[in-house]
Amino acid sequence: MEDIMRLEGISYSYFDKIPAVCDISLGIKEGEGFTIIGANGSGKSTLLQIMNGLIHQSKGKCFFRGNEVSQRTLRDKGFLRFFRERVGYVFQDSDVQLFCPTVLDELLYGPLQLGIDGKEALERAFEVMHMLNIEDLKDRPSYMLSGGEKKRAAIGSVLTMNPEVLLLDEPTTGVDPRSQVEFVDLINELRHAGKTIVTVTHDLGIIEDISDRTVVIGEDHRLLTEGNTWDVMEDTDMLLRANLIHRHVHRHRWYVHEHSHFGTHGHEHVVLREPRL
Repeated sequence: MEDIMRLEGISYSYFDKIPAVCDISLGIKEGEGFTIIGANGSGKSTLLQIMNGLIHQSKGKCFFRGNEVSQRTLRDKGFLRFFRERVGYVFQDSDVQLFCPTVLDELLYGPLQLGIDGKEALERAFEVMHMLNIEDLKDRPSYMLSGGEKKRAAIGSVLTMNPEVLLLDEPTTGVDPRSQVEFVDLINELRHAGKTIVTVTHDLGIIEDISDRTVVIGEDHRLLTEGNTWDVMEDTDMLLRANLIHRHVHRHRWYVHEHSHFGTHGHEHVVLREPRL
């Protein structure tokens, strides 16, 4: 199967002198759950922004469905629309993404910008609000929302555009444990619906539940390893080299997620969580 997204030799430096990502190549299949992990400052979020065309690589090429995504190609209005309709991005900081007067306005903004009829845009907004259980928040401004509610509104503002690919930057950061579990379920519902989900996270406790494959970015900003998520998580020596775990931290402990979801395994899933002392 052809990659829906592909990176070839991607490098990027801030101010042309501070390395963020170095010579990274990878491919993502359509409908795949794909996770990018690495220590803080390794370049995960930078890579995701390049994939969404928010910033542009210093070297290398980025492709979506065989089309190059670059400063030059995104100047073409036809390709820009094609790309923005199909690739959605959810920022780590929801406050960066939410700017409309109410939650309903946030969900309507994207479809209306794409020229979708107002009635259809409204139908999409209410369908997404129902799915995310935020219908009662529709008239609230973002400053009256909790962290988890902001995250739902931000995700909703992207889902109303019905993208093929969803790029998620630390989707469980700043939310309570219950909301974390609900976001894992949402990601897998979207995967079940055929969406391609690319998630940047440092939360090792969720990646086996949300992804088929995982790449690890080392502290040198280079690709350290890539493979089946289960196999990557079993390689504790590599995770130690990537500064992602402490030698005395055990993998499976404490919180058992009992109800089923559309993950890659049929057994109960254990989410990493500190035990009570």
